[in-house]
Amino acid sequence: MRDWPTLVLIVACYAGWAATTLWLAAWSLPLAIVLTALFVALQSSLQHEVLHGHPFRNQRLNETLVFLTLNLAIPYKRFRDTHLEHHRDAMLTDPYDDPETNYIDPVIWERMPQALRALMQLNNTLLGRMLLGPLIGQIRFMWEDFELIRAGDRKVLRGWLRHGIAVAVVLVWVLAISAMPLWAYALAAYGGLSLLRLRTFLEHQAHDSARGRTVVIEDRGLFALLFLNNNYHVVHHMHPRVAWYKLPALFRSNRDKYLRRNHGYYYPSYRTVLARHLLRAKDPVAHPLWRGDQRQSPFPERFARSRVNARQ
Repeated sequence: MRDWPTLVLIVACYAGWAATTLWLAAWSLPLAIVLTALFVALQSSLQHEVLHGHPFRNQRLNETLVFLTLNLAIPYKRFRDTHLEHHRDAMLTDPYDDPETNYIDPVIWERMPQALRALMQLNNTLLGRMLLGPLIGQIRFMWEDFELIRAGDRKVLRGWLRHGIAVAVVLVWVLAISAMPLWAYALAAYGGLSLLRLRTFLEHQAHDSARGRTVVIEDRGLFALLFLNNNYHVVHHMHPRVAWYKLPALFRSNRDKYLRRNHGYYYPSYRTVLARHLLRAKDPVAHPLWRGDQRQSPFPERFARSRVNARQ
């Protein structure tokens, strides 16, 4: 056993999810939708914790615990593989080689239709990211994976096939056992994905130095618990195997070091994030430092290829 707190939280998450969909939904459907969304978001955070090696030393056992993807949208194994790619810090915010970036190559941006550019600009505000981000991100994610499958990537195909089994199990629960209508569960699942967009909205910024691209949001409230302290994101990137409940103390033990490390990319709380960026973008959609010429790029390890080409 690597850590008990994570295992206890996994059990509590599934128990809470079952209770809200089975009993609370019969009493107050609106409240059940809200709480189910919280548990969906928490389970996604727990999936992130599992892919970094918790709670057991046996990774196959760990992944069995989070096989059921409560958000219905993101296959765990695809999330695992793309997220581990994202942890190559030299590639952070790279429009091609960082699987989790929202930045776009300026050349592609200039060629976009005006209506699509307006949609992407709206998506670049926090409110837009939470309302539209899950849908935009899902379309983009599935399109890229479809291209990989069409190119013969069997690993990606297996990830989606296993996801189909997981989704079927969740849907059997919702349709045959729970008191929650399918439309209500779909709304809760989308709500959980929207909450996660609050976490990811500021995680990384364009910066000449790879060290300056990763944020600290010094929050200890509900959102910090929901995101398992991933708001101390530069600490997580520097120590990806450290358990979620140790990150705040690790940050406080050497606060100046971490803030020097990320060039002061810092917010005191999610309240500050909401106040500053609910209706205002933090930066442009087109990567402000990107150059197609590798010699001028702030990503010296990048090769002239897209993620699709890299896997063909």
